[in-house]
This record gives sequence, structure tokens and C-alpha cells, in this order.
Amino acid sequence: METEFKVDQKVVYPSQGVGIVKEIFEKTFKDQNILYYKIYIEASDMMVMIPVSKAQDLGIRQIVSKEEAEEALKLLSDEFEPITSDWKLRYQMNLDLLKKGTVKDIATIVRCLYNRSKVKELPIMERKLYESAKKLLEDEISFALGKTAKEIEAEIHTKLEPFGASLKIKPIAPLDEDDEDDDLMDDINDKPSKSSNDSDDDDDNDDVSDDLDSSNDMDSDEDFDEEF
Repeated sequence: METEFKVDQKVVYPSQGVGIVKEIFEKTFKDQNILYYKIYIEASDMMVMIPVSKAQDLGIRQIVSKEEAEEALKLLSDEFEPITSDWKLRYQMNLDLLKKGTVKDIATIVRCLYNRSKVKELPIMERKLYESAKKLLEDEISFALGKTAKEIEAEIHTKLEPFGASLKIKPIAPLDEDDEDDDLMDDINDKPSKSSNDSDDDDDNDDVSDDLDSSNDMDSDEDFDEEF
């Protein structure tokens, strides 16, 4: 069967990162032969198995061209209209962009959340989303341009905050009380609060929210049964 991706081809798996197709194989389930991609994700040192028929739905795509990568970098320094000050709505909007997974979508998330962090400290979930999107952007652009991730990280920072430049976002109106970030975490994450001594360290070491990795491993029969 002809497949879109070939063995040894680099691909992007939205919310996971850049990977390489290691194998294309068939697996039998309930007398039905299903074709799978086995993809190694370098950033997380993880192997995932994805049904070929589901790859498009999951947004798996080839790495962008050099020109597209440069356009995404340029987008980071463009002016843009501020989005909602309601962080829950803003989080969902950016999460939807991450799931779409184009390089420009990912750059848009990075630009939005970086500039928002200059106005007000990001809530924990948005901070994790920002770090995840930034890492995805660094990985893909480094492959597309043939540069190291460190070089691209420095270039992204320069685009976001050129030396001597002012914030590239238009002024945001004062927040209404209902839009304040600080009192909304309980609506999303109804867990007991941690002590002030260890909360920062624990937050940074937590996994990215379940929304960011809900489409992972599909190699068990249980996972397969849920999908089919």
C-alpha cells in the first residue's frame, strides 16, 4: 500500500515534536490488517505507533521548507491585535492552534503568550503551553534551516524582543474583575494547592496538560479498540 510518508522521513507530530518514521508495518486486530507508522520522537525519546489512516486526522505532516520556516520566524516580530484577557478562553484558542499544528500556528502561540507574559505573568497551564509550543518551533525550524536548536532559540528570542524595541502588541484595556487570571485555576484544575516552598519547582516538572499529550500511544489493543 502506498503511504504519504516513507521510512527515514522526518515528520512533525503536533503537540509532540519532530520525529522520524522508523518503520511502516501491519498489525492484525480482529481479523483486520491495519497499517501503522512507527515514529521516533527525539525530544521525548519516545516511540509512537500511529495507524496510517489516522495520521492526517492527527495532523502529522512533513517538515516545512526553508522559506516557510523563515516566514514563521518573521511572524514572531509582527504587530498583532491583542486577544481576550480571559486566560481560559485564550488558553483554549491557543490549544486549538497547537492541535492544528502548522508552523505558523505554533509561531502565533509563541508570539501571543510571550507578549502576554510581558503584560502579566502567565498562569501555570499557559506557561506550560508556551514552553511546549516554543520547543516545537525550535525543533522544526532547526531541521528546516539546518541550524542547531540553540541557534534557533537565540533567533526566536531576538525576533520576539529586538534590542531596544518596545512591545509589539497594542495596549490592552484594564481587566475586569471576572477576567483576572489569578482566581481561575480552580475552574480548570481542581487539585489541592501546594505549599509555597515547592510549588514553583513542582509546576515546572509536571507533564504538560493532558490536552497536549492526549493523542499519544496507540499500540495497545485497548487503544486500538477505542479508535476503531
